[in-house]
Amino acid sequence: MSKVIIANTDQSLDFDSDQPNLLTFLENNNFEPQFHCREGFCGACRCKLISGNVEYQQEPLAFVRKGEILLCCATPVNDIEIDIPKF
Repeated sequence: MSKVIIANTDQSLDFDSDQPNLLTFLENNNFEPQFHCREGFCGACRCKLISGNVEYQQEPLAFVRKGEILLCCATPVNDIEIDIPKF
């Protein structure tokens, strides 16, 4: 089980491997990250990956810079720390 640490909060959550992706996981844990398409096309759910690694169920079509991930199609490979933008 991987830990998901949310930067700038005191939150450290255990990622449930039954969750399809990080976006759904965060929503189920009372976070409200930005999103639109939920399929890796738009990039609205982009966030900063501070540490750790993720894998994609499907390769995102949206542009993702080094050090960023798309929550809608990523799952953690190991413990990760992410910074979710605040809007």
